[in-house]
Amino acid sequence: MRQGRGVLAVATALLGAACSGPVSNLPPLDESAVKAERHLEQVAQIKDYFAQLHRVDSVAYRIRVANRTDCKDNVAAQIGLDALTPQSLSPKYRSYAADALKLSWERPTAVSVAEGSPAAQAGIAAGDEIIAFDGELIPVEGTPGWIADWLRRNGEKPVEINLRRQGSDRTATVTPVIGCAIPIKYVTADAANAATDGDRIVISSAIVSLAQTDAQLAVIIGHELAHANLGHLRKRSFNAFIGAAGGVLVDAGFMTGGMYTGGAFRRAFARAGAKAYSVQFEREADYVGAYYAARAGYDVAVAADIWRALGRSHPGSIGFAGTHPTTPERFIQMQKVAAEIADKERRHLPLVPEMRLSDDGADAVAEHDARTQ
Repeated sequence: MRQGRGVLAVATALLGAACSGPVSNLPPLDESAVKAERHLEQVAQIKDYFAQLHRVDSVAYRIRVANRTDCKDNVAAQIGLDALTPQSLSPKYRSYAADALKLSWERPTAVSVAEGSPAAQAGIAAGDEIIAFDGELIPVEGTPGWIADWLRRNGEKPVEINLRRQGSDRTATVTPVIGCAIPIKYVTADAANAATDGDRIVISSAIVSLAQTDAQLAVIIGHELAHANLGHLRKRSFNAFIGAAGGVLVDAGFMTGGMYTGGAFRRAFARAGAKAYSVQFEREADYVGAYYAARAGYDVAVAADIWRALGRSHPGSIGFAGTHPTTPERFIQMQKVAAEIADKERRHLPLVPEMRLSDDGADAVAEHDARTQ
């Protein structure tokens, strides 16, 4: 082992001697200045992150509440409040996140209050220290999960929230509302993407930046919620299973002839099955997601430009479909759906998508009636 390390060291030294280096007389860097700048940039980044999180929270709150009927049993009480402590954050973020957001180590601090939510209507604002719900002290570790669990048990009953603002204690009475329970996670990522595994929705910072208006962001969130409610993940898994079963038969046929395939056809057919109807599923999610955004009060007629923006950001999506429709197809469909929705609004009809099939997902949409408007 030591001999191998010695060879590696010699090889590294020879490589370094052989490589060409810079010829400029570079200025020396003060490590303390670099450290200070690093902290400054980290603080700026975390401030921007939570500013965008607030935007996502506000749009997502409206989408979840307006479409609670379609989420069936996957609903929960919510008040539109995100509160954190440094202890509830990942250790690598704690020092500069505490500085950037002025978080207290003793009590959770509100970092996002969704616009129009029960918490906002009760006067709670970002920066408030949240002390207790109905006299029950909120822990400083695992704060978001504790709040979600408490509200789930409490339901729609009004809750008295003790808070502190600029050193003054006060009480706010908040009445929760029922909305879709699927969590929506905002993440920093270079790729403009949104996805769901059926249990949660993940929205990237890149696609939030592409969405110039909240209506555009609403159709993105609505799209992912539609995937979850229409059971697209379940259908893809079933299609993959059917494909794999067919592949097993082919593998067995080759085995009968004395040729071992190593399950190659099972794997290939499973992948093909998983991709079956993929483009159609995406178009359906665009269609139903537009209705979800409209129900939440967003003007989907001005939201179609999100697909043009995505085309500019990802030129390959303009002419190649793959597992998704092309961006021109999505843009034209969104225009047609917006016209369909506008026609229903003019005629005072419920905003219910036109569903051709009757399955679990379609029933969820069809059950939505005028009471949710």
